[in-house]
Amino acid sequence: MKKVALFLADGFEEIEALATVDILRRAQIPVTTVSVTGKKEVAGAHSIPVIADSLFNETDFSQVDYLVLPGGMPGAQHLNEHEGLKKLITEFDKRGEPIAAICAAPMVLGGLGLLREKQATCYPGFEEKLIGAEITGEKVVTDRHITTGKGPGLAFDFALTLVEQIAGSDKRREVAQGLLL
Repeated sequence: MKKVALFLADGFEEIEALATVDILRRAQIPVTTVSVTGKKEVAGAHSIPVIADSLFNETDFSQVDYLVLPGGMPGAQHLNEHEGLKKLITEFDKRGEPIAAICAAPMVLGGLGLLREKQATCYPGFEEKLIGAEITGEKVVTDRHITTGKGPGLAFDFALTLVEQIAGSDKRREVAQGLLL
């Protein structure tokens, strides 16, 4: 089973991060929340404190198969400023390993040039930061190994897409049914 790392920075969108973690864990997919702040307690965009499982500098990413970036502001901007995270994302991209970002967070991928000639979506108003992407406006878009989601109200769609990619369509249906979706 693929192992997922979901990154948290102060100002992250709580719905996107926590719904994704919850849904992946319901699907029995191992997911670790990783703080890029240097401390385990990370404050969400709506002042909800969350305790990350690990710190970026203490995480062994050789055991991680999938990277996930929740949006929110200024959380996505903080992710975009973290050089270690951007280096890790670039390494994953070079190997064609899965990367997902939702809401404002696709701007990190756009800034790295990873969305050139790929379809993508994001929170309205962030399109110009998805450099070289074909913006679809869809809820969730997967182009090759990169998945992007539009925003907080679509966090379930985003997370269930990741479940399907990792564990298959039967697992997606099972989790969705348990959530009454």
